[in-house]
Parts: sequence; structure tokens; C-alpha cells
Amino acid sequence: MAYHIGRVLTYASLGAIFGLLGRQVYIAGFQRWFSIVLGVLVLSLLVQYLNNKRRLQPSVFSKLQILVQQWMGQLLKDSRPASFLLLGMANGLLPCGMVYLAIAGALSTNQLIDGIAFMTAFGLGTFPAMLTLSLFGFMASISVRNSIKKLTPFIIAAMGILLILRGLNMGIPYISPVLEASRGAAVNCH
Repeated sequence: MAYHIGRVLTYASLGAIFGLLGRQVYIAGFQRWFSIVLGVLVLSLLVQYLNNKRRLQPSVFSKLQILVQQWMGQLLKDSRPASFLLLGMANGLLPCGMVYLAIAGALSTNQLIDGIAFMTAFGLGTFPAMLTLSLFGFMASISVRNSIKKLTPFIIAAMGILLILRGLNMGIPYISPVLEASRGAAVNCH
């Protein structure tokens, strides 16, 4: 449990950072276009991934991954409960396509608390799968794992399309709500 709590804490922290960045984009009045550009970027990366059949990861993330993995290796040698919490927190920092998508979702929110809630929900949503994998992963055959892996591009495509639809202001609740161009001016009562 400490491991999973650590993961969710890291995701919530990332949600705070990217929710705050999304808030700045919203205040600047670029929320709609930012959502569209983010959706196009997600779909472009998906197409590039499908064409190359390899993971797309900037070198900065590769270096981060090496550092985090080294830290995780040290934590695995320690059996104290705090080490499991830190191990989970470190795992939340590992570069991962699904985490990138969740960060894009948090970035497209226009409130700090919404970014935190989005990423916390992502972390809690992954909890059943991560727990099942850790308890019964050895029982899943390679074909079952490959079948699950084949769903990932569809999930990525859906996220990209939703981001684009969100920016189009079509008035569809929860999918493409009407977004304000920017915050209204402050009212001066004097």
C-alpha cells in the first residue's frame, strides 16, 4: 500500500505543477488553442510511434529514467515501510506514455485543483491494474500481455481526439464544453 500511495502522491504533485501551468495558459486566453495543439501533438506522436514501432522519448527523459532507476535500485535493498513509499514516489517519476497522456490532461485543465484531481484520479485508476499485476502478473501469458499492450494506441488516440474536441468549443458537455477565451476583467466598484 505504501508503494501505491507514493505513486499517487507523485501523480498528484505532477498534477499540481501541470494544473498550475494550464491555469496560466487559461488566464492568457489560449486554452482552446492550447488544447487543440496538445491533441494534435499527441496524435502526431502516436503516428510517429506506429510508423517507427519504437518508443519515442527525448534524451532528457532517458537521463531522468536512468537516475530514477538507480534510486529505485537503492530503495529496493531497504525493507523499511518508508522505502516502499519512496519507491512508489520514484516509480511515479519514470517516463511512461500513459503518464504523459495524464499530464496532458492535467495541463489542459484550467484550475490547480483540477490538475491535482485529474492526476490523483489517474493514480487511483491505475491502482487496481498495478495491484493485480503485482499479485497475479506472473499468471498472465505473453499473449494476454500483448493483447493488453495493443489497446494502448487506441487509448492514446482517444485522448488526442478528446483534447482537440475540447478546444473546438462545440458545446458538448464533458467532451467539448464551451471554454471562455480568457478570464473576464476584474470589476472595480469605485
